Amino acid sequence: MKLSTKGRYAVMAMVDLAQKSGGQPVSLADIAERQDISLSYLEQLFAKLRRSGVVKSIRGPGGGYILSRRADRIHIADIVLAVDEPVRMTRCSPGSPEGCGADQARCSTHELWEALGNQIYGFLSSVTVADVCARRISGTGQPAWANAVKRSAVF
Repeated sequence: MKLSTKGRYAVMAMVDLAQKSGGQPVSLADIAERQDISLSYLEQLFAKLRRSGVVKSIRGPGGGYILSRRADRIHIADIVLAVDEPVRMTRCSPGSPEGCGADQARCSTHELWEALGNQIYGFLSSVTVADVCARRISGTGQPAWANAVKRSAVF
């Protein structure tokens, strides 16, 4: 999945906003300080989040940002897509008949990576900002690969 710091930072900032707002505007400077993210970078991200309708800006003294809807109605996929982060694993453009190979063919593992990208998107679509705030993320804990590494070390 091509999820850069842009998508991760946007999610971090949105969770911070949900946790700290209490229905009142939160300044980006406060979020930047708490999350150790550049203020100018947050300004760019929040411009995109506002354009996509995920947050609302409040001008004037005491202004800042608020969620545009309840935290249980904002999915993590909404945030990631709002900041232009594609949820895909392949190098090819989604839906394109042309592949990523030099001969424009699809690579032999294309379907594997495309299916994984769909699973990731499905997961991010099933988790809300409220879920993250309440730490209700299923599948957390020790990663599945850790057991596989332990098993392979036995042989």
